[in-house]
This record gives sequence, C-alpha cells and structure tokens, in this order.
Amino acid sequence: MKQKYIGRFAPSPTGPLHMGSLVAAMASYLDAKAHEGLWLLRMEDLDFDRNVKGADQHIIQSLQRSGMLWDGDINWQSKRQHLYEAALQKLGDNLYPCACSRKEIADSRLRLGETASQIYPGTCRHGLAEGKAARAWRLRVPDQIYRFEDRLAGMQQQNLATEVGDFVLKRADGFWAYQLAVVVDDAAQGITHVVRGADLIDSTARQIYLQELLGLPTPAYLHVPVVTNADGEKLSKQTGALAFDQGDNDILHDALMPAASFLGLQLSTGIGSKEEFWGMATLAWKNKLDNTKK
Repeated sequence: MKQKYIGRFAPSPTGPLHMGSLVAAMASYLDAKAHEGLWLLRMEDLDFDRNVKGADQHIIQSLQRSGMLWDGDINWQSKRQHLYEAALQKLGDNLYPCACSRKEIADSRLRLGETASQIYPGTCRHGLAEGKAARAWRLRVPDQIYRFEDRLAGMQQQNLATEVGDFVLKRADGFWAYQLAVVVDDAAQGITHVVRGADLIDSTARQIYLQELLGLPTPAYLHVPVVTNADGEKLSKQTGALAFDQGDNDILHDALMPAASFLGLQLSTGIGSKEEFWGMATLAWKNKLDNTKK
C-alpha cells in the first residue's frame, strides 16, 4: 500500500509572513495538494527571545486569507520540549558538553589558520578544560560524506566533519537548537515530504545524520529558491521584509500571483478568484515536477 503523503509548513512567529515565507508556504502546500496528501502547520516558536507577540495569529490569519488551509491541529514546538529532552538523552555518548563562546571558536579557527570560523574546531570534544563550565551540548559528527537526492536541485552531498563540525543541539541559553527540534517533530508528525527554502539545504545532511542516530525515518526533500531583495540578500524580518498580507490588500494579485511566478508556474493572468488560482497552480506544480523528472 502506497504511503500517505504528509507535508508541513513550519514558520517561526518572529514577525508576519513576507513574500519569501509565502513562496515556501505555497510550494509546500502545492506539493501536498498535487500528491493528494495532508498539509500540516507547525509553529517553530522555540527561540523565545525572538518571538513577537501576536505574530503567530497574524501568520494563521494570513494563511487563511490566502486560501491555504491546514489539516488537523496546529503544533507548537514550545509545548513539545519533553520530546527534545528524550531525544537528547537517547543520543548518549554521541553528545558532549561545550564551554566555548562564539568568539573563542572564531579565535581558535584563526589560530589554526582556518578562515571558516563558523566550523567548530573540536576544542571540547575530549573533555572540558580545567575551570571551564558547560555552556551548550554538541553532537559528534563523523568524517563522512552524506548524500541525498533533492527532488528539485538533484544530488547533494556534504562532509559533516569538514564542512560543518560538531554542532549544537542545546544552546548556551538553554534553548533547543533547530536541528534537533525539526528532526524530532518531523518524525513525530509522520512527515514524509519536506518542502522548504534553499537556505536550509545546508542543514539537511545534519538532519539525516540525526535521524540515523535516533532511528527515525528520512523524509524526501525539496528546496525551492529563496526570494532576495534588491541587494541580493535573502528576504527576512532582519532585512526589513514587509508582510505580504496588509489586511486589506488584494492577496490574489499582490501576493499569490507573484509568488507563483517566482516558483516558475505559468498561470493565466485572467484568474479571478483564489479558488481558481489554487486549482490552476496545483496543476502547474504537477507539470513542473513532471518536467523536472525528465
């Protein structure tokens, strides 16, 4: 029996959805509809310092105004922290405490003559230095290439040791890291297909490694191009991206049609309703996937 398709959209409530968020939401929604599957909504609200009051409700309303309706109840990561703790405990000796600050990591890399200061040099891998206290928990990674087939971008590969280094699962501020939470939640919700922005393609090998260690299934991945501003920067709240939903604007023509165009979907300019838009866009997405496979 063919496995039921289950996809998801997982925004962070750090502000309203902008055009880049809409593109990611639309791609995941269309992929679910094209496969006659389920589309779940998950609020990734674990970064409590960056959460904006009321942003979650704005996101929910914007999706509803756009005609993207999710299946089942909304999941909130802040209510699932016991699952992340259980996963952390299961990792056992693959974890180790780390006392390093970001500045210390950058300084260590420079002393080693390495320019990629974001890659952890393994300072605490074999134990904390005398007088040092744990600030975070890191996962040991193997010197091994992980490969996966992206449904849009094709074959991808990454050596975790040389391109990432041992990465954090629980931060110095006590917050859970994205990599652990997303792996645990995708498995708990039975996600079979992940569709998201290409800015997260670099995280995929780490997530596959975590899935392997935790004995969890690996979903199929598809990463769509990210929307950028005039300076070539990814649209984000930090770069001043505006909400696509102003409350009284024409969502169909101001947001949905431009987002579909960005995704390379050829739609008639004469579409007159959101219902018609989603029907035509789903067909166009199916054609896009079929042409990608050829």
